[in-house]
Amino acid sequence: MDKRYISYNNVHQLCQRAAETLKPLDLDLMIAIGGGGFIPARILRTFLKQQNQPNLRIFAIVLSLYEDLNTVSTQEEQAGAEVKRIQWINYKESGVDLCNKKILIVDEVDDTRTTLHYALRELQKDAARQAREKGLEDPNTQFFVFVLHNKDKPKRAQLPAELMRSNYVVGEQFPDCWIAYPWESTDIVHHQQMAVQQGYDI
Repeated sequence: MDKRYISYNNVHQLCQRAAETLKPLDLDLMIAIGGGGFIPARILRTFLKQQNQPNLRIFAIVLSLYEDLNTVSTQEEQAGAEVKRIQWINYKESGVDLCNKKILIVDEVDDTRTTLHYALRELQKDAARQAREKGLEDPNTQFFVFVLHNKDKPKRAQLPAELMRSNYVVGEQFPDCWIAYPWESTDIVHHQQMAVQQGYDI
């Protein structure tokens, strides 16, 4: 498979450009999907800083994917059955309230869309539960998604059409290839050289 090397510099600039779209939204918090979403989320926080306002809080969730989908049939089942929570938000200890918030979900790549689908669905459930506990009919939570790269390929799961129209931000569209991120590299010098050679350093 075609392999593309992405430099830290390139990641930083993709986040900077995306922040021009995201900053006017006046987001309330970010949720980074680990481990690929951690570094982009931290970079984004720098560019999303509002004057005289505290930094956006970043919360981490970690999911595990299963490859075997033979036991599930419908697309909805496929979207959720292969994902397992490893780490989630402890709402009681953190004091995080999802109601009446604008929340950005961050990941490095939209590949099969399975992870994003699961994360969004579960966070929506959490927001609805918190709303019920408050006696509210609607959590009034707006979710947004940012990914560094969206692969142009068939997806196993879909995000809501409304979110895709106006709340989905992509650093760069990519073909269906192997994307090598710098934080995965064991030889960053070689990685950087390949990123420069391929044109993914700017």
